[in-house]
Amino acid sequence: MTNPNMASNQVSLPLHAVQAADLAVFLSGLDAQTAAFLRASGFTAKPGELALLPGSAGLAGAVIGVGAEASPWHYGAAPFALPADSLWHLGQGVTDTANAVLGWHLGAYRWTKHKKPNRAPAQLVTPPGSEEALMLAQAICNARDLINAPAADLGPQQLAEAAASLAERHGGRAEIITGQALQEGFPCMAAVGAGSPRAPHLAVLRWEGTADGPLIALCGKGVCFDTGGLDLKPSAGMLRMKKDMGGAAVMLAVAEMVMRAKLPIRLLVLIGAVENAVSGQAMRPMDVLRTRKGLRVEVGNTDAEGRLVLCDLLQFAAEHQPKMILDAATLTGAARVALGPDLPAMFSNDDVLAERLLSIGRQVQDPVWRLPLHDGYDAWLDSPFADLSNVSSKPMAGAVTAALFLRRFVPAGQAWVHLDLYAWNDATRPGRPEGGEAQAARALFARRCLHGAAAGGRSTRRCAGAGMDPFGRSRSPNRRMDHGFCDSHADSRIRDHPPAGR
Repeated sequence: MTNPNMASNQVSLPLHAVQAADLAVFLSGLDAQTAAFLRASGFTAKPGELALLPGSAGLAGAVIGVGAEASPWHYGAAPFALPADSLWHLGQGVTDTANAVLGWHLGAYRWTKHKKPNRAPAQLVTPPGSEEALMLAQAICNARDLINAPAADLGPQQLAEAAASLAERHGGRAEIITGQALQEGFPCMAAVGAGSPRAPHLAVLRWEGTADGPLIALCGKGVCFDTGGLDLKPSAGMLRMKKDMGGAAVMLAVAEMVMRAKLPIRLLVLIGAVENAVSGQAMRPMDVLRTRKGLRVEVGNTDAEGRLVLCDLLQFAAEHQPKMILDAATLTGAARVALGPDLPAMFSNDDVLAERLLSIGRQVQDPVWRLPLHDGYDAWLDSPFADLSNVSSKPMAGAVTAALFLRRFVPAGQAWVHLDLYAWNDATRPGRPEGGEAQAARALFARRCLHGAAAGGRSTRRCAGAGMDPFGRSRSPNRRMDHGFCDSHADSRIRDHPPAGR
């Protein structure tokens, strides 16, 4: 991301916004020639539609259609729809600058390490008070960079080092565990990575926004490439498996948001960075693995490796008795079959926390959808040779049984959310270019989700209402950009079937 306020001496042009219902009023405020041009161009002000406005010196500005409901995606196509490297400022009719700035910068993102861009995006002069929107965009783009990196560039060591670097940049502490210490302390995770010449690494990040704040544990599946192991994926199922560390990238994005916003909480971030490869040292079907918790797991399928990584992380997180545990993983194809690519499947043992996350996700247009932890399917994980199997005995409900497997490693009474996500955009849409995506990161960070949940289960009815802006803050005119906590929380210190397409 660039800072056009400092990088350019160009005179900026106005980008106006208008709803379809107000188009006639907008046209009446233009000079007759410009209004006639806009009418002749067929501009109808549908959300995201953009039209250039002519002027005596060439270009006088532009107008973009927006919907009645605020959305960053209204502005997401503008950077590449406007002339290359032109400079703009938000003009008449832009009432939601936070969403405009966020959508613009998310839409301007392209991953360019191995491919030069076809053209430069237009640039935006960001208005005062846009610091949080810029911060969110930067954290999301950093996560996209990690997901988009090919596995040859980003192996377990590089992912762990990226996590450690993030902590150190923001005043946190980082430890990387590998080798014998990993085998002894995190044996199930170590078994997953045993087949690769690139050794597994566990990054442990600790950060204190305040010394006495509640502890939030974030656990991310960081499988830098997933072949499926000895239960080898078909070639088509392997094509996007560089993104199998998307859960880790999302957790790092959330951590970056929290640290840069200096929320009054403490973080424990666990990134399980491994590669699931094929070799003589790889785990085998029907091997029995020891977990950190002491439970023995029979390997029913080596391609169900993500839960074997996460189970050790969840146990380690639980030992610290956090206020809540959040985990994210590109875990099952079954979740994509059920919900498609845009809706991460959310599982939780805490109804209040789950409802808060659902509400916030809708509000900030970073949605999740809750699926059940159905107890009736728990027996499907039974094994005659171990405490449990890593896969279900039934070719159904793969996302549910994966979540039930993880639940075995969460203590009773421990608030927990599991996100089974896709972490990828299959095609370019406004604000969401094809490639890696930090799904649910904004929803998790929103002050009324993460911070409010950490407050300890206070009433959330006011927080979930229509009086919230897209960042989960009150729409009160007196709200502050840098905090904006809900009043009730202001004093408080948050190879499954099928394998392809995870």
